[in-house]
Amino acid sequence: MNTSGEDYHALLARHDAMRLRRRILAPADSRTDRWTAEAPRAYDGTADQLLISDALPLVGPVDELIADLYRILFERHPYLRALFPESMAFQRDHLASIFHYLIGNLHRTDELIRVFRQLGRDHRKLGVRPAQFAAFEEALVEALRLRAGIRWTGALEDAWLRMLNLAVSAMVRGADEAISEPPSWEATVVAHELRAPGLAVLRVRPHQPYAFEAGQYASLESPLLEQAWRPYYLARAPHPDGELEFHVRARNAGGVSDALVHGTRVGGTVRIGAPRGALVLPDHLLSAELLLLASGTGWAPMKALLQRIDADRSGVHRVRLLLLRGGPGSAGEELYDAAALEAFRRDRPWLTVVAADAPGALLGETGARSPARQHAFVALSPEAAPAGAGREAAARLAAAGIPQAHLHLDTADRGAVTGGSASTARTGLLSA
Repeated sequence: MNTSGEDYHALLARHDAMRLRRRILAPADSRTDRWTAEAPRAYDGTADQLLISDALPLVGPVDELIADLYRILFERHPYLRALFPESMAFQRDHLASIFHYLIGNLHRTDELIRVFRQLGRDHRKLGVRPAQFAAFEEALVEALRLRAGIRWTGALEDAWLRMLNLAVSAMVRGADEAISEPPSWEATVVAHELRAPGLAVLRVRPHQPYAFEAGQYASLESPLLEQAWRPYYLARAPHPDGELEFHVRARNAGGVSDALVHGTRVGGTVRIGAPRGALVLPDHLLSAELLLLASGTGWAPMKALLQRIDADRSGVHRVRLLLLRGGPGSAGEELYDAAALEAFRRDRPWLTVVAADAPGALLGETGARSPARQHAFVALSPEAAPAGAGREAAARLAAAGIPQAHLHLDTADRGAVTGGSASTARTGLLSA
């Protein structure tokens, strides 16, 4: 046979592509259609949660299960390897966290559906199709059977499949619901300014209208790392010129943040995902007593919120901005955007700014006459506060009398929006 190794693998890739196309175009009774035929339904997953948790040692350690899963997936479908980064280390860790999140919350399937629906909307930009999820499911089942051996049971397999199908069907449904929304926006970099070692403020101009609200975040992709995305808060309220601002801190690990800080130039391009986030300020809160707590690049959404408040002329504002300076090894470091804040606070008596070197010092600075009427917005970046500090701060603010319903912060997965870690998730379940 004269076919070279390269020709042979190209033939395999074409074969897999044809098989994928047949699956995508398969009739309504196909396996992949079960994820789109109807909306995912919440169920009492407590029994499945206990079964999976108790039997986890049969298939663990989880990192070895995932290594087997990807080996099987790539052996069966070589074309899928292109969806993943060259190094799989982050992806394996990310998928492990996804599995732990699913198992740990399987008693709350309504919450899982909400989270994975949003994840599906966010990942439309990657072009993942139901047939690719089917390939992932097959590889997972084979890896589970391989690791458990004769101890594997049909009941255990059914529990894993119910859990996976709930997540996947929610992602597919979320993607379908966002069909009228562009999966991503191209944008030109119009400004790139280093404000501190390894920290850049970027201004970009989308090529198409980009609708968002102050306090939201968006994922960015650098052409230096195609198909790798990282979320960052938008640091500017919507403006007639259409420009967006992002604050990015490099982590020196070769990820998206490093590419944006060190490899991006004016005139270059980036891709932007759809806006998301829980720090949006509704109209009815514009005249409320507000507490904004931020650290590091967590200042970005607060800057946008202050611009949003300042543009309102409907009522009397009272806002207290609490800033945690610096971070581990850099206590006392001044705010990198201090000049912009100082210019803004002039002639705005409704704004009080308090800065401190330790979170505890700030958390006593609510400044509220009546904490029960105050709303708090929290964005603590990992370089200036330890992991989980956002939730801890929210708990302490609640203990100080601010109602839980008045505490606004993004959830665990979005806590990494501030700062800029080395890597980012590409498709939740399927790829990094």
